[in-house]
Amino acid sequence: MRVVVLCGGESSERDVSLASGWAVTRALLERGHEVVVVDPAAAVPVLAGPLQPGDAAGEFTVGREPPSLAERDELRRRMHTALTGGPVLELLRGADTVFLALHGGWGEDGHVQALLEMAGVRFTGADSAACAAAWHKGRAQAVLGAAGLPVPERVPWRPGPGAVPSDVRRLLAAGPVVVKPAADGSSVAVHRVGSLPELTRVVAEESAGDVELLVEPFLAGREFTVAVVGGEALPVVEIELTTPMFDYAAKYRPGAVGEVCPARVDDRFADRLRESALLAHRALGFGAGAYSRTDFRCDSGGEPWCLEVNALPGLTAGSLLPCAAGGAGWTYPVLVQRLLDLAAPARADVTAG
Repeated sequence: MRVVVLCGGESSERDVSLASGWAVTRALLERGHEVVVVDPAAAVPVLAGPLQPGDAAGEFTVGREPPSLAERDELRRRMHTALTGGPVLELLRGADTVFLALHGGWGEDGHVQALLEMAGVRFTGADSAACAAAWHKGRAQAVLGAAGLPVPERVPWRPGPGAVPSDVRRLLAAGPVVVKPAADGSSVAVHRVGSLPELTRVVAEESAGDVELLVEPFLAGREFTVAVVGGEALPVVEIELTTPMFDYAAKYRPGAVGEVCPARVDDRFADRLRESALLAHRALGFGAGAYSRTDFRCDSGGEPWCLEVNALPGLTAGSLLPCAAGGAGWTYPVLVQRLLDLAAPARADVTAG
């Protein structure tokens, strides 16, 4: 197949996406596909290709910090230009399938998927509606709670002049809380906060650009994640931390986190998590051709709570979805081929009529 790997992009997860894109490219070449690597936010969008099986593909190392807001503004401008006309759009239309290795931002909130749907382009992963439903953590939580999944209490907060909201103060009075953006990925800007002065400082640092935040109780127990590929829940992965939080630095710093798959839990508990992940996948509208990863954290009593659903989880060599696939007996190239095979026929045909 002729495959365009779309990676990079304008989000805070740009580096992660580039690393995923090159890893996917190597796997696709190994499986016998022709590949073009495109970063729609780059000054020169075509990074490589057409690459043929046997060709060498590059690698990318995730940096310690995500791009700044100023950098992201310029990246977004370039990305919009590339995806709405010109040679990049024609390249996407000429592919048999576009493999989406974009994470966060427009790549995961449904923007890119909607553009590809309107252009009649076949692509991997969830459709625009499911991505949009999962992207905003507060709204997704409401859907998951209505579906019967246990979700922690969350207080939305758009900081501005005035006192800290009473509901936020109430949560903080009961114990440490987690403060994070309502819409972002890779645990970017996630903080554990234990006091009002600390909360004020963190909010002052993270509220630039009128960012909506969520405040929720800190859960002190074990952390797990479950990937769903098509209609199949993969083995449970436990995330073993050497830091208090599974934040951006912990995810991409060697030695900061251990990933155990299958998780060392009894079968009943594992089945419960896998069933919950399937329920979350379906409740948010992920179809049979989509994949997702649902994150759970336990409270001090060992009860698991559903935190969020990721529509385009990381595909770097150290990411959690490949770890789960390994637990199921799949090699990385087999996982990538399965995701490619799941891609539904083009959502629209703009040439019809």
